[in-house]
Amino acid sequence: MIRFRIKELLAEKEFREQRKITLGEVSEKTGVNRTSLSKMQSPIMRHSTTTNAIDSLCKYFRCQVGDLMVYVDDEQVEPKID
Repeated sequence: MIRFRIKELLAEKEFREQRKITLGEVSEKTGVNRTSLSKMQSPIMRHSTTTNAIDSLCKYFRCQVGDLMVYVDDEQVEPKID
C-alpha cells in the first residue's frame, strides 16, 4: 500500500519554522481539500489523490514525491486489533 508521510513532513516543517502549522493552513496554501489531507494522514485509509495534489504538496513541503509517499508491503502492516 502507499503511505503518505504528511504527518512527518508537517512535523519537520513546524520544527524548521518554529511554529504550529494546521491542516487548514496546508489546505489553504496548496489547494488540497482539508478532508483529503486528513485522509492522507491516516495509515488505515487508502486515499486516492490526483497528481495535481501531489505536485502542490511537494511544492509546499519542498520535497520529492518519494519523500511525500512511500510503498509499504501489506504484509509489513500490523492489523489493527480493537
